Amino acid sequence: NRARYGIAWGGVGSMLATYEEALRYAGTRKQFDRPIASFQLVQRKLVEMLSYLTHGQLTALRLGRLKDAGTLHHSMISFGKRNNILGARECAKLGREILGAAGICDDYQAMRHMMNIESVYTYEGTHDIHTLILGHEITGVPAFS
Repeated sequence: NRARYGIAWGGVGSMLATYEEALRYAGTRKQFDRPIASFQLVQRKLVEMLSYLTHGQLTALRLGRLKDAGTLHHSMISFGKRNNILGARECAKLGREILGAAGICDDYQAMRHMMNIESVYTYEGTHDIHTLILGHEITGVPAFS
């Protein structure tokens, strides 16, 4: 539980890093004599990233408050790990898309976060296992034994 709790916070850090990088890049990269931040599709991607980030921050904050109160249940930690790593995975993908071909270079961190999050997606309980834990918690019926 401790590792997964920390991983939920790590997902927030990854989302923040890739969002801030994509936002900076979009504001400075020019195409057709204007910053790419002025294009609707880039703005949509930034909004999606910010939505994942904010949801992840609120989730991690709530988990921290429950932990401090001594009422944090393992299924809540599964929710946090599952939610925040999925969000980090999506933010890394969207950030890489905003960076275009530059997003696969070492000059930017989006691809490094994407590769790291892919490994985190599968350890400390895969995304699917956390889905089953939450399904059991919601329905009271285990899907595995």
